[in-house]
Amino acid sequence: MKYRIETDIVHGVHQTDPQTGALSMPIYQTSTFVFENAEQGARRFKGEEDGFIYTRLGNPNTNVLAQKIAVLEGYEAGIATGSGMAAVANVILATAQAGDHIIVDDTVYGGTHYLVEDDIRKIGIEVTRVDASHPEQVAEALQPNTRLVLIETPANPTLKLIDIQAVVDIAHAKNVLVCVDNTFLTPYLQRPKDFGADIVLHSATKYISGHGDVVAGVVVGSKEFIQKAYKVSTHYGWSMSPFNAWLLLRGLKTLAVRMDRHNENALKIARWLETHPAVERVYYPFLESHPQYELAKRQQKGGGGVISFEMKGGYEAGKALMDHVQLCTLAVSLGDCDTLIQHPASMTHAGMSEADLAEAHITPGLVRLSVGIENADDLMEDLDRAMRQ
Repeated sequence: MKYRIETDIVHGVHQTDPQTGALSMPIYQTSTFVFENAEQGARRFKGEEDGFIYTRLGNPNTNVLAQKIAVLEGYEAGIATGSGMAAVANVILATAQAGDHIIVDDTVYGGTHYLVEDDIRKIGIEVTRVDASHPEQVAEALQPNTRLVLIETPANPTLKLIDIQAVVDIAHAKNVLVCVDNTFLTPYLQRPKDFGADIVLHSATKYISGHGDVVAGVVVGSKEFIQKAYKVSTHYGWSMSPFNAWLLLRGLKTLAVRMDRHNENALKIARWLETHPAVERVYYPFLESHPQYELAKRQQKGGGGVISFEMKGGYEAGKALMDHVQLCTLAVSLGDCDTLIQHPASMTHAGMSEADLAEAHITPGLVRLSVGIENADDLMEDLDRAMRQ
């Protein structure tokens, strides 16, 4: 029977303990698994029999997590990785090799930026950075050896949106795969598969966990692609621990109610920020003032929990705000129950050159606010107090 996503978030791919019937899946905290005999071990290593061998190669906890995210995103299969960056690297290395070419949006998470600029180029994979919010730039960048288009929407940290369907149509016309980093919205608020995306990845550290106690990633796609990604993952050894997978499965059950609260709080605070005398401009997809508001309404169920805004006074004003908040927590992650605030120019993107910052549309006074599930009025009072100081 097909259920709505709120139900699948709780019940999808649930696995009880076959020995005791325990409702909560046990933690299979083991490095290796015992074979009944040598023949069974041989069959498993040859892929002739399903079963577990060694946790780097698969574990009940990590497998169920990956399958659950795949179900929620609408794909056939998935793999769990030790971090969101491992997920990004996994996708690139499973789609491209030396001599191939990939296209990456010019506004991506700082770690992704450094990966493609510093390491991916070094191994002989060509990289072209474009502003994918203008799909014609993707079309112009395509080459005969292009294998992948990698985008984030909304983009981190500017909240720029990309028309997934438009990019997919352009890429698929040349048999190029499209991967969407869906960390900011989760499958509850956006399903890139509905617009034709081939691969979706998550930094599960963020909203999938929701509690700031796990570093993890997930990649989902077709069985054919995941088989390639799985091989890369086992070779590099960036597998997720069973305990982290268990924590993510636990946190995932409240995803829908958390995202509803994140949405509600963020929209209220974004509208208030637009009226504040210390704020130059606010970026939030579900504000009518957002230049891509109509696109947001078309491909997103909600605006998400992240707001970016420009402080009047630029770099110094943005940095000073960090030192005066009390309730908002000065930290560089997002997606937690707690509200987190950071200043990209002096923190997450501090290692980028002025030219790279300009290319990524990261201005000196830009502030990123990951709105939590606290009372929104308390958060606004804290921000107002800090801005006035």
